[in-house]
Amino acid sequence: MSVTLTKSWLDVLEGEFEKGYMVSLKAFLLEEKQSGVTVYPKGSDIFNALNHTPFDNVKVVILGQDPYHGQGQAHGLSFSVQKGLAVPPSLRNIYKELAEDFPGYIIPHHGELTKWADQGVLLLNATLTVRAQQAGSHQGKGWEIFTDRIITELSEKREGIVFMLWGKYAQNKSALIDGNKHFILTAPHPSPFSAYTGFFGCKHFSKANEILEKAGRKQIDWQID
Repeated sequence: MSVTLTKSWLDVLEGEFEKGYMVSLKAFLLEEKQSGVTVYPKGSDIFNALNHTPFDNVKVVILGQDPYHGQGQAHGLSFSVQKGLAVPPSLRNIYKELAEDFPGYIIPHHGELTKWADQGVLLLNATLTVRAQQAGSHQGKGWEIFTDRIITELSEKREGIVFMLWGKYAQNKSALIDGNKHFILTAPHPSPFSAYTGFFGCKHFSKANEILEKAGRKQIDWQID
């Protein structure tokens, strides 16, 4: 595991990489590599969410659960896949909601969301790695402790962040967030299994921009080119 983080996150997470759970996690990932198991994303992409969205720049958090486990998909940003690959079903539904939320929104032909991350949208998965073709295979190994710490630090040291929590797993993280300092938007997951039960029509993206505008902050351009 290659640990290269921007200074803003290193300052916040100082000492985290020496804690027992992280030492155990590093050993687990090394064991996976030595046994010939393919792990996604590649090591240099594991912390992409943090490196594209420095701590002081976070305006919105969109929380996912696991990286995609198909070849070449995951690159460290929740719900995002690299260009040249099919847009996953949940992201297709996110695009559909954006098109409903913003008249004139053009649904993209790819699923690469780096543009959002670079504007202050922290696309954070609760678990940052996964074994190829085995969804959930790296859950319970320590990543959730690390990403819970990220959410807690944002809650405690920042104000006015919009947290989009889709589905029960993400909504359970609301316990880590100070609702008096931040904005928590909840909806069903955009998965095809649940999108029609309330994700469609939630208007989280325009609501986030309204919140940012009221705070005098630059809105997110959700259009992916």
